[in-house]
Amino acid sequence: MSRIGPYLRLARAGFVLAREGAFGFPEAEAMSARAGPAVRLARLVERRGLGEAERADRLTKALNRLGPSWVKLGQFLATRPDLVGRSFSLALGRLRDEIEPFPEEEARASIAAALGKPAGEIFVSLSPPVAAASIAQVHRAEVVQADGTRRALAVKVLRPGIRQRFRRDLETFYAGAHIAVRRPEMQRLRPVEVVDTLARSVSFEMDLRIEAAALSEMAEATASDPGFRVPSVDWARTARDVLTLDWVDGIRLSDLSALKAAGHDLPALARRLMQSFLRHALRDGFFHADMHQGNLFVDVEGNIVAVDFGITGRLTRAQRRFLAEILYGFIRRDYQRIAEVHFEAGFVPRHHAIEDFAQALRAIGEPIHGLPAREISMARLLTLLFEVTELFDMETRPELLMLQKTMVVVEGVSRSLDPDFDMWASSEPIVREWVERHLGPAGRLEDAAEGVGALGRLMVALPVLADRAEKLSLDLARMSERGIRLDPETVAELRQSDARAAWPTRAALWVIAAALVVLVIQLLR
Repeated sequence: MSRIGPYLRLARAGFVLAREGAFGFPEAEAMSARAGPAVRLARLVERRGLGEAERADRLTKALNRLGPSWVKLGQFLATRPDLVGRSFSLALGRLRDEIEPFPEEEARASIAAALGKPAGEIFVSLSPPVAAASIAQVHRAEVVQADGTRRALAVKVLRPGIRQRFRRDLETFYAGAHIAVRRPEMQRLRPVEVVDTLARSVSFEMDLRIEAAALSEMAEATASDPGFRVPSVDWARTARDVLTLDWVDGIRLSDLSALKAAGHDLPALARRLMQSFLRHALRDGFFHADMHQGNLFVDVEGNIVAVDFGITGRLTRAQRRFLAEILYGFIRRDYQRIAEVHFEAGFVPRHHAIEDFAQALRAIGEPIHGLPAREISMARLLTLLFEVTELFDMETRPELLMLQKTMVVVEGVSRSLDPDFDMWASSEPIVREWVERHLGPAGRLEDAAEGVGALGRLMVALPVLADRAEKLSLDLARMSERGIRLDPETVAELRQSDARAAWPTRAALWVIAAALVVLVIQLLR
């Protein structure tokens, strides 16, 4: 039963989704001839008379009915229009982690088990749940400080039994992914790796100490940022299943009427949100990857306050450079440079021509630049880019999907605050600052310094490498005596070969070192 269990659960989920119209989106109808009959069969059980809007609504309800694991899967697939199609992705993008809370008594029991004391001894007050999601729920609490004043806190408590539930459902997702990967056209989209990424993301979310660490890191990185902050973590009252942090008194970014009544400048908030996100992604290589309106507040001083750091994203220096050059290239309409960056990163197979790729990028960029500000959409740009990826045999880049998804969400929130929000004008100062700082003379000097440092570390390691080579040579000699039979001439030749190979390596290292010294001198002139 254990082997067929995931497939039975997959079949049940497939029926529920088919019933609620999941296979009625245009992308499903346009599937290949092999998948067509299966899609038509699935649509036989679909509720009649569903329009696209109603189908999207019923799909989100179906995923909620299947459980928190399926809600997470739906949210994750919403970031993959290349995998599920644009209209299906937009429907899944409506999913929010707003589900029924679990009883307060269970939350108190979890707090006691995690922190070693009854909740009544830890907090002077603990409210019923004020928000509930698929992984955890939040309570408002208070503690008495040393000076006798009360401090308001938010206490996030993991759902009881959620780890076991996710473990079981992940088996079902893997079963579906292994079925999908048998189709040649699905291999490029790497469905098994999609589930791998989802599994890693969820495992991080279910350890609230990891979220606490993310909050702490973001607080340090943004300490001097204008108009943005995150709440402080109460580490003494935080454990794997409980996260305690400062309570945020503010207005949700979704409550436009309350923001206006409080006198906040909504277009300024829209610009600040986009610029904060880009600053975090480019400068720090670390960003909040779930920046929808429910996770963003505005405090009385007009600061944007971000909460719920269960999902974060990271970018390497190379990925940050890629992002900055792509955005800057579109801002300046330099399609040749955008194409070159893709080829330099190895994202486009070398059998394609840079000029052809630049031409395709121009076909994407020029129509967007000709539009009024309110119609320039990052979502549209990324959709067109996804179409180009297939044309040029580009594999999906899982490490950039989180960034792309978050950028689209941030743009959507910014447009809700300001319908005339200009994505490019808001992005340009942050992107230009990063490009000038890191791709100008100072940035080249840093790159040279990093190269010299790497060379120094390699040279320090040379004695160790030499020792290992000598040990390998001795091992080979022993093997010739005890195990694998090598004649003495062969062993002697191997030793001589090691010695001969070491001289070109040393010579090459000194040539590289000399070249780097010359480069540094040139940059300092």
